[in-house]
Amino acid sequence: MAFPVIKSSAYALIHTPNLLISQGTTQSSERDKDPNSEYLQKLPKHLRNFEEAVAYPPNQAYIGGISPEDLKDIPRPWYGNLLTEKGRFGPFGEIMPEDEFYGLLKISDTFDLVLLTEEFSKEVKEKLENHPLLKNINLSKLDKYATEEEINKAVNGGGELLTLEGKVVGCVKKAHDTDKNLTAHIILENLVAKASGVLALLHLKNNAGISLEEIDYIIETSEEACGDMNQRGGGNFAKAIGEIAGCVNATGSDTRAFCAAPAHGILNAAALVKAGIYKNVVVVAGGATAKLGMNGKDHVKKGMPVLEDVLGAFAILIGEDDEINPVIRTDIVGKHNIGAGSSPQAVMQGIVTDPLDKWNLKITSIDKYSVEMQNPEITEPAGAGDVPKANYKMIAALGVKRGDIQRSEIDSFTEKHGIPGFAPTQGHIPSGVPYIGHCHREILADKIQRAMIIGKGSLFLARMTNQFDGLSFVIEKNIGQGKEKGSGNLNKLLAQALREVAEKFETE
Repeated sequence: MAFPVIKSSAYALIHTPNLLISQGTTQSSERDKDPNSEYLQKLPKHLRNFEEAVAYPPNQAYIGGISPEDLKDIPRPWYGNLLTEKGRFGPFGEIMPEDEFYGLLKISDTFDLVLLTEEFSKEVKEKLENHPLLKNINLSKLDKYATEEEINKAVNGGGELLTLEGKVVGCVKKAHDTDKNLTAHIILENLVAKASGVLALLHLKNNAGISLEEIDYIIETSEEACGDMNQRGGGNFAKAIGEIAGCVNATGSDTRAFCAAPAHGILNAAALVKAGIYKNVVVVAGGATAKLGMNGKDHVKKGMPVLEDVLGAFAILIGEDDEINPVIRTDIVGKHNIGAGSSPQAVMQGIVTDPLDKWNLKITSIDKYSVEMQNPEITEPAGAGDVPKANYKMIAALGVKRGDIQRSEIDSFTEKHGIPGFAPTQGHIPSGVPYIGHCHREILADKIQRAMIIGKGSLFLARMTNQFDGLSFVIEKNIGQGKEKGSGNLNKLLAQALREVAEKFETE
């Protein structure tokens, strides 16, 4: 049986300490309460510079510079043991500095809502002209400048400032005089999701070695909503991202399910490919400004850097079976049913053990489980513990209950089948998908055979239901049964070449 395959993936982080201060909800809420609070006074001294963010081991794991397994060998705290030999670009993508991202915001703006000063525009255009990917897209919008007077007028009229190291370099204007869904704050929030999604999509093109004209459909899975007063979440981020990136032959739509949206998006993409509707489908998501510095108060209290200073983005390409790339087993899918209840055990049973039972698989039949991959160094100071490890222990406990493993094997199961958390707490960003790039590489290198990607979401946050959400799917080694006979030798050669590339990444 032919299954859809993961052709490639890309991951990007954007270091945004200034947006953290101005747009993160922890900081904005604190400012509304007490603009002179002790936390806000101390915060700037706890912000990292770009070099520190690049050298931070979990960030390197996110862009493929190291394996998540390598984190086990790096002493904690990771922020005290930086990988200074690593650069901003990795096998999966990059870590972008804030000034270049402001330039990308301007490039991604189709309604002249982003204003940048002449001096800054010229500086950032020169940098983007030397960027390996962005130099190939239209940078002409950066030739349009705004005066100080124009920026001040826009800010006084409700605009949002863009600053770097205390200096104003521009602003984002509101898009309507009275529409509360087109305020400058929301426009900036949405442009950030759009621009970071564009960055991930451009890296996907580079990683997959395909033309963007070959993409048929885009599914966007962030947690933002774009629309106006008459349709607050009308959309469409997918087509907006594709337009800037250059996907001229694609259409698309947005999928929303809180943190579980990427898993829903990938399964939707797999279904579209398997049904023969489209050949190449991209699942993409940009970052969330609201979650910048979300646990900042606890980080400052503990005297550590504020680690939630990066936006996350990813893009994943799903295509037809090529007998090489790992397959998405569309027949091994877990889901949390509406009638199942929202207890942790009910959720895990629906998304982990129920699909395994269908094929008489054991808990141990899955080599790696990718769950909520939050970096524990972010969550532990806030009292949330090591989220991935807690998930693995829950899966192991189900294994004990089923008789797949002994109680004494819970810790060894967690060590063998789990993955250290390495993703930023950007909601949808850490939810299962950060491991797909590593999984793809490890399967091609014959290090693992099978992985389960798990997405979970807290739907109750929207106050529409008390329901939880969960979805899972299995990625498996391609055993070459999806094509007609006759192309086997060529596919074997291609498979060997991909394995060699994967092995090269592992040794770099």
